[in-house]
Amino acid sequence: MSESTPTATVSNEAPAPEKFPTRVFLTGATGFVGRAVLRELIAKGHQVVCLARDRQRLGKILSEAPAGRIETVKGDLFDSAVADGVKGADAVVHLVGIIVESKLRGQTFRRVHVEGTQRVIEAAQAAGVKRYVHMSALGTRPNAVSEYHRTKWAAENIVRASGLDWTIFRPSLIHGPGGEFMNMMKTFVCDAAVPVLGFIPAPFPVIPYFGSGEAKLQPVSVKDVAHCFAAAVSSPETIGKVLELGGPQTCTWKEFYKICQELIPCAKPWKRLAGVPVPVAKVLAHTFMRLPLLPKALRYDVGQVIMSQEDSVCDARPAEEAFGIKMRDFRTELAAYAEQIGQ
Repeated sequence: MSESTPTATVSNEAPAPEKFPTRVFLTGATGFVGRAVLRELIAKGHQVVCLARDRQRLGKILSEAPAGRIETVKGDLFDSAVADGVKGADAVVHLVGIIVESKLRGQTFRRVHVEGTQRVIEAAQAAGVKRYVHMSALGTRPNAVSEYHRTKWAAENIVRASGLDWTIFRPSLIHGPGGEFMNMMKTFVCDAAVPVLGFIPAPFPVIPYFGSGEAKLQPVSVKDVAHCFAAAVSSPETIGKVLELGGPQTCTWKEFYKICQELIPCAKPWKRLAGVPVPVAKVLAHTFMRLPLLPKALRYDVGQVIMSQEDSVCDARPAEEAFGIKMRDFRTELAAYAEQIGQ
């Protein structure tokens, strides 16, 4: 972060006595964003109950947190664990979402985004929990071109109609050293070959993008996202608001890739950007990408192709003003954590 940009993380500030301790039920705690939100909630003085199929995926957070500040309930959105976890909570933070469907595992956008949100809302209502903070996505709207955004919109409507004291966040692309997307970027810019069928090396001489690569995005730091979610729990002034989250830097996909190639230490300067025409990318999504040939992190679906052709930009000033922060610059943040990607 530049010296002129104040930090968004104020975790060391003493919590207001009248608002703490607060017991928060958190879904998605073992994910990239979830781990950051969990850390921020703990730093702000909350006690957190995490919904998790595997407690060990919380990693170092369990050992670093003060005793008694983290509890876990084993399960997922579609069993009794949600109702068990929300009992006695003062607030619910719902983060669970998927980017790619896995129909064989029952993970469709409608089931996870819509039905999952409905389950969490009903559990909160039954337990008498009023405060609810929800993860949506920038670009969510009725009649969106992608099923991802359409189901996110349907979930938002469930939240709005719930009667709870809700806040909805819509972030642009979230970046940070522990995220799958930045791990993929490291592969794109650093690897001269990738494994096919898990072990056969295949040349990977280019950095691919979809279409023209001119659609715009506003990468937002996972630190800022975590700060906003954790702060919203105790910010009644954000009740009933939909807040969009994006960093101060707007760039095209091609510019984003070039920044990654410039700043990630192992990047191959000779690798060139290569656009994959959208029709070709869609055909590949329906065929080659459905086969277990490439590593999972490099596979994509049609929805991701479609979404990459839309701008993912916003006015982040309402969120900055609500929480008294300034969003971190992508280039500055990436330079600070680039060596940690993939570790």
